[in-house]
Amino acid sequence: MAKASSLEFSNISKDFPGVRALDEVSFTASASSVHGLIGENGAGKSTLLKILGGIYPASSGTVKLDGSPRWFENTQQAFDAGISLIHQELQLVDEMTVEENLFLGHMPRRFGIIHKRLLRRKALEQLEVIGEDISPSVKIRDLSIAKRQMVEIAKALSRGSNIIAFDEPTSSLTEMETKRLFAIINGLKQGGVVVIYVSHRMEEVLRICDAVTILRDGKCVDTVEVRPGLEKDELIKKMVGREISDIYDYRPRDIGEAALEVKGLCGRGVTRPVDLSVRAGEIVGLFGLVGAGRTELMKLIYGAVKKSSGTVRVMGRQVDINTPADAINCGITFCPEDRKAEGLVAIQSVKDNVNISARRLHTKMKCLVDNKWELTNAEQMSRRLAVKTPSVYQQVKNLSGGNQQKVILARWLCEDISVMLLDEPTRGIDVGAKNEIYGILFGLARQGKAVLVASSEMQEMLGICDRVLVVRQGGIVASVNREDATEENLLKLALPVS
Repeated sequence: MAKASSLEFSNISKDFPGVRALDEVSFTASASSVHGLIGENGAGKSTLLKILGGIYPASSGTVKLDGSPRWFENTQQAFDAGISLIHQELQLVDEMTVEENLFLGHMPRRFGIIHKRLLRRKALEQLEVIGEDISPSVKIRDLSIAKRQMVEIAKALSRGSNIIAFDEPTSSLTEMETKRLFAIINGLKQGGVVVIYVSHRMEEVLRICDAVTILRDGKCVDTVEVRPGLEKDELIKKMVGREISDIYDYRPRDIGEAALEVKGLCGRGVTRPVDLSVRAGEIVGLFGLVGAGRTELMKLIYGAVKKSSGTVRVMGRQVDINTPADAINCGITFCPEDRKAEGLVAIQSVKDNVNISARRLHTKMKCLVDNKWELTNAEQMSRRLAVKTPSVYQQVKNLSGGNQQKVILARWLCEDISVMLLDEPTRGIDVGAKNEIYGILFGLARQGKAVLVASSEMQEMLGICDRVLVVRQGGIVASVNREDATEENLLKLALPVS
């Protein structure tokens, strides 16, 4: 394919029932450049990319390639025009292998039959390009979120596209994987490819982009050249329309007795007995490299994975947790890393997702859904957490990532909880929404709840936690108080011991 010399969005608008997602957005991205696209959740970034990729038709306006207007009725037409999207919500088939996912839709064939030997060779070549030592025959479901993200990137690269859009590509990647990705993007840039880069991480935008377009409430606020001296605070102010000097806004509070106590906990992914405690009013972080066992530990506490040994105590009382339902009834709730697969019923409404757990406590005659209570509760919780939605009847899949996370938090705030577990609570969420979610967590802590947060973002750990537990190779290796926690010592503790 000949490389496109430019990509232009001209007065793009998109209307959904009850909301205008994009309002006459215009900007140009040049070939051999990386063009950033930033904005709060709900600003319209993903909608714009879906129009580019043929997933949505624009309500008005045109997309121009090399100055020529183009209209895509489906994703195949966009692909044929040399466009690939790498979505934040991964577009992979869990039950298929890595090699099958890499070449899905364009499998190498011989005499009309899939050429398996050639498929394997081409898959190995693509994985080598991104520097990943992943077996092509392993199923996607058996990979970590980070490895799936790298497969998604390799899939887009396998198509030799002229225009590649990355939507939050580093949200699940380690620092090493991020460096490899940036090297790949620089190679694409040198090869004349138009790269659109969507990220909430301002440091990345300033590091890799040549220009940045800022969206706010569906409108184009500005397009600025990335130049020496351009500060992230300048971009954030344009993005959210206000100053956010400290997105973490740490708030000291009274800390009580232990609300969660874990002794000798072991199970899949947690190979060394874990002891930990989180006190009432305390926010404790779980920090470690990808694969260290953070997610697995949380799922063991929550009963989503069966433990092989160990005990859990809540508010001083030993509890028997074998399922998530047991955990909820004991006052423990969990916000998972993978919102789409494990946290939400995507095709159901905001109302149903908010009420799906607590409705058992508010039935009529112990068997009938109380629709009046559910509507009132969903509307009250949506207002309380500032969920941006045209109505509580909106399907939750149509909300931005930050608003989806707020819906999950709203669900658990309807419960009588003592302990909140959160795994990567701000993954793929903009700075404004992060600030709001941190406010919710501090509010829970002020109410005397125990909050345990797993995150791969070092600054997040340093910004909101009273104490950080370092997870390494399937166990907890250190507990670091806030005043002693630095990037250097946390990373040193997290690195594997040879």
